[in-house]
Amino acid sequence: MLDYSHNAWLVAASLAVALMAGFTGLYLTHGASKLDDQRRKFVVALAAVILGGGIWSMHFVAMLGLQLPILFYYDALITLISALVAILMVGLALLLLHFRARSPGTIVGAGVIVGLGIVVMHYIGMAGMELCRPVYTASDVAIATVASVLLSVLAIWVAYDNRTQRNILLGTVCFGLAVFTMHFVATGLTDFTASDNAGGAGPALNNQVLAMGVTVAVFLICGAFLLTGITFIGPEPAVEAQQPEPALRAGVPFEREGQTFFTEPARVAAIRAEGHYTVLYMGAEKLFCPWSITEAETRLKPDGFLRAHRSYLVNPRHVSRFERHKDNGTCYFDQVDALSKVPVSRSRLTDIREALGL
Repeated sequence: MLDYSHNAWLVAASLAVALMAGFTGLYLTHGASKLDDQRRKFVVALAAVILGGGIWSMHFVAMLGLQLPILFYYDALITLISALVAILMVGLALLLLHFRARSPGTIVGAGVIVGLGIVVMHYIGMAGMELCRPVYTASDVAIATVASVLLSVLAIWVAYDNRTQRNILLGTVCFGLAVFTMHFVATGLTDFTASDNAGGAGPALNNQVLAMGVTVAVFLICGAFLLTGITFIGPEPAVEAQQPEPALRAGVPFEREGQTFFTEPARVAAIRAEGHYTVLYMGAEKLFCPWSITEAETRLKPDGFLRAHRSYLVNPRHVSRFERHKDNGTCYFDQVDALSKVPVSRSRLTDIREALGL
């Protein structure tokens, strides 16, 4: 077995790379659920390249700092495969997060995929070493996998449970630590022996050539980090500050038998425009409301009501099913006897899907 050590500066640099890639990828997808499908796919693909490329770059920055008493190099094809595997597995996790309902199961599943992607990338990258063979046991791999998966699930959970800037920063730290910890736990459990076999799958890739490739990858990650960082530190849109405080009111007015009553907004499933007035749908009742659809939208926006169609406001809490059509959709209200469904226009589709967590 060969004695080995690490260059402290490159160890620190590898952690910095993981953190920059994590921040860039996680912040790049902030608000992606509000985009149309094509733009969302592009953002997810770009984030996958940055996060997966960051995992790969962190690994090989750290490996460039690995100091062994013998010369060694890497198989180019296996090294390339390790990068592609990281990008594809992170991409799969992001597809789950941005194209499926973001439930706790989806978040945990995405974190598991990311954690496994880090592990698979690491051991494929190690398999590309020539003239030096890494030696580890199944239990070593299991320990590294558990560490990677747990920290990755934590990172994804923190970053996606609530998509605020604070959560993205905390998720970045967790992601960086997941990649960094997994690498050095796995490396610490690995021994290295000299090997005369150089029968790799591709041409030789020495440390100088690898260093140039990793430098280019890190340069691109740094550039993306700076661009997203400028957006992040800029002033956030003061949406909440610009909205007037909702006026105090007894509730949503409706008329019955010549009298005006008021009901809690949470009880109203939907509101339909009826000329200059509206109709409320509550349970089995359709009730006349003196508000116009525009006034109802303004007053009930703080309560979560959204315009699904030019003639309809919906309360997402009462939606039991959603069906996506080619360029529009339908909200179903299985528990509301007075109303079975509401159409969702193309221009409102993104807002409704976001409110429903889709």
